[in-house]
Order: sequence, then C-alpha cells, then structure tokens
Amino acid sequence: MTHIPPVSSAESVKIDLVFCHLLNDASGSPRVLRGTIRALVDDPARAMLFVGSQGRGVLETCGVPLSRYWYHRSRLRIITLCNLLLSQIFLLFSLLCQRNIAKDAVIYVNTLLPFGGALYGKLTGRKVIYHVHEISIEPKPLRLLLCTIARMCSAYNIYVSKSHAEALPIADVPAVQIYNTLDADFTAVAAQASYQPRHDGIFTILMLASLRDYKGVPEMVALAAALADRKDVQFELVVNDDQAAITQYFAHMPITPNLRVYPRTDNPAMFYQRAGMLLNLSRVDSWIETFGLTVLEGMAFGLPVLVPPLGGPAELVNDMQEGFLVDSRDFALLKQRTLALADDTALCHAMSKAARARAENFSQEKFSQALRGLVGMLR
Repeated sequence: MTHIPPVSSAESVKIDLVFCHLLNDASGSPRVLRGTIRALVDDPARAMLFVGSQGRGVLETCGVPLSRYWYHRSRLRIITLCNLLLSQIFLLFSLLCQRNIAKDAVIYVNTLLPFGGALYGKLTGRKVIYHVHEISIEPKPLRLLLCTIARMCSAYNIYVSKSHAEALPIADVPAVQIYNTLDADFTAVAAQASYQPRHDGIFTILMLASLRDYKGVPEMVALAAALADRKDVQFELVVNDDQAAITQYFAHMPITPNLRVYPRTDNPAMFYQRAGMLLNLSRVDSWIETFGLTVLEGMAFGLPVLVPPLGGPAELVNDMQEGFLVDSRDFALLKQRTLALADDTALCHAMSKAARARAENFSQEKFSQALRGLVGMLR
C-alpha cells in the first residue's frame, strides 16, 4: 500500500531533492544511493526518498524521510515484470500527491527501474537525474522501454564507470562518469583492520554475490570442489538472499564441506576481516559488472582480489598489482591464480598494500564534489 506522509498546507519547508528507488536491500545500488543522499543532503527536511514497499535494507538508515509505494517481487518473472510496471503507477501517483515538492526540485532516479519518478519530473517540468547502475536488462522490450523513458525525461545521466557508459549509451542525454565510493563509517572500520592472509592457519577465499549463475556461483562451487583436498583453504560465499533461497538454489548443486554459504548480512566487515582474498567470478559472456562495489570494499580491507578482465572491476584493479584479472571461464588459470595467493604470503602482503592504496583513490570527498557540482548545475 502506498504511504504518503500528511503535509500541512501551512508548511513552509519545501522538498528540493527527491530520490526514487525500487528495491531496498543490501546490494550495491541502494548502498550507493545511501552514500549519495549523505553527500547531497544538508537538511533532511528538504529531501525525501520514495522506495518500493518490498524489502528492508540499507536505505532504512539513509537519514531522510522515507515514503513507500507498492511493489512486490515474485519468483515468476512475468509477474515481477507486471508488478514493476504497476508499481511505477503507484510511484507517479505518490509524487503527484506530494504537495510540498519545490518547483525547482531535482528528481534523482536511482537505477533505470523507478521510471515513475522520471515521468513525474517530465510531466511537472522538474529536472531529472538518472544514476544508472545496470547494463544487462531483460527482457529486451523492458530495456528498450526503460532507456526510451530515460532518453525522454533525463537532464543528465550518471554512469559508474567508463566501460559502463560505453556499454549502455542513451542517445541525446548528457552524461558524466562518477566512480562509486564507500561511506565514511565503512571506511573507518576498514582502516582499523589489519590484513592477515591466514587465520588459525586457514586461508579463506571470500565472494559476495547475488544468488545467480551469471554471478559466478557455479564457478566458485567448482573451485571449492577442485581444492577440497587442501585442508588449509576454505571458501565463504555471502549471498544477497535468505536461507530459503539458498536451500532451493543448492538443492541440485552439491557443495563440498570446504564451502560455507551465508545469507545476506548487514555486517560484511566481519567477512572481509577474516578473508585472505576476494573473488568476483561474474561471467563476462552473460553479465558485465558496471563497477564492483564489493571489490572496492575488499580492497579497502587490504584483500588481494581476483576479478573479471572486463567491466568496472577491470578499472579498479591492475593485473598482478592489487590482484588478478581472470576470465572465470578459464578454470585452469582461475585455480592457478587462487593457489598463487594461497601459497605465497609475501605476494599476499604486497597485493594487500597495493589494494589499500588503490582504494584510497575512490574517496568520499571526490564522490561528493562531483555529485554536488552536477546537482548545482541543474538548479
């Protein structure tokens, strides 16, 4: 059910920043949005976030008033698609009923999905910014619809990496590339953590990913199986889903005892702190990572990383310096690079030092300055 906070007709404070998002969880795009809100909002009374009703995640602590509009995901893709389209009618209606949005307010649409916010901006003459996070959108008619609406409504598009901007250009809309960053609280925790390749003699290989084949989950399962004889090497997979989904996904994919799978967490730091290296095994033939926020998080903790040679992660990582660039389809090289770190403490420490230094280049200050400059230009 749509929730619209009551607004007094005598209220003088106007909302000049409206943020629109669809699914609130612990994945990358809502975490980036939380950082965006913190970077742009000086007075919480002058901003508002509209978010879909399903899901509870990091946006609960974004620091601005939050209004929920109806949305529900289904395990059936066709129903989810229909619900997405219906949800944007609810979002558009919610915005039209919100009477204290300033006439010069900026509508900030996070991902291509909450297009009801873009339509509201177009209909009411308000400037719209799209913060694009996607590359692969299926089915193709949906991608065409979302990109067409963005082309018609957006005043400026933000892409999270250079390769992202090249992979999903939207004609006739000015665009800027702004790398993601880590929020100050996370960075403070990471800065205090000391890197050790092994804990109690165990080298832990970590991956955080959605529970999807194209994210490289089967490849991690296969890698763990290939190293099952190494009692000093363990694997941890943290997925952005609940235990029921984990049980269903792995029902027909047996996993070896050296791999532990964990449901979504609000505290990824505890996993980074005990890991020896971090994996991102996304399949480059079916999914190109636009940025790789977990990669940057791991590097901030000093973890050597192994990432795909294409997309955003390849812009974060220099091969053989902060880690390795490996196509997960090359299983022999994947195994070789993994063992290179597991068996070489000196290499781990050298890459750890380089990873921390590289992560410092993606500062909150640079992120905030770029966002504030863009919003200020549109007002």
